[in-house]
Amino acid sequence: MKRAEEHAEGTCPLVYQCRLPLSTRTVNHLAGLLRRHLKAIRSRWRILPPGKIAVIVLAVLRHDRRLADMAGGNNISESTVRRWRDEAIGLLAAQAPRLDRAFKKIVRQGGEVVLIDGTLIPTQRRTGKADRKNYSGKHRHHGLHFLALTDERDRLIWISAARPCRTHDNTAARHDHILAHLRAAGLGALADLGFRGLDNDVRDPVIVTGFHASTNLEVNR
Repeated sequence: MKRAEEHAEGTCPLVYQCRLPLSTRTVNHLAGLLRRHLKAIRSRWRILPPGKIAVIVLAVLRHDRRLADMAGGNNISESTVRRWRDEAIGLLAAQAPRLDRAFKKIVRQGGEVVLIDGTLIPTQRRTGKADRKNYSGKHRHHGLHFLALTDERDRLIWISAARPCRTHDNTAARHDHILAHLRAAGLGALADLGFRGLDNDVRDPVIVTGFHASTNLEVNR
């Protein structure tokens, strides 16, 4: 009996190219983080150079490719790709600004308001009952929920940790103490209708949302 990993007689694994829609600056940034990390931990050797590792990791994160497929296409093991992925995520996460520091930066730049919105990042379906919370009936897709904050020019200043896509925007905002951080920094926020009910302070609201159109319209005669 042949092992499952062995290929049938007369066949060979196929490798195809796939375009990665990211800038060279992004790849170089991650590669630089990897080089400094390897120097800090005194790791003198990796099976591939940092630039190639950065491309593989970004392809996994951007396209949500199976680790085994990426490993087979680059003649490395699946565990190696998993280790590189987790290592890169840790390095990138360490650079993420804290929410209070992001708000202080906006204040120093003369900003008065920020824009807040929840977004869904689509992912492939995973197996098991635990994946049900990652399915969004609204979007009819599996994914992860994020809160994103931008400045008045729509430049990203902060993004939350990943949560199951069934998470409501208000639930995520309460978990991250968005209101408290806004009040401490003296900033306001503009949001869509999904954030209604988050700020119930009528006299001094911090988060401003729209209103649902009323169905009880009076007709002037």
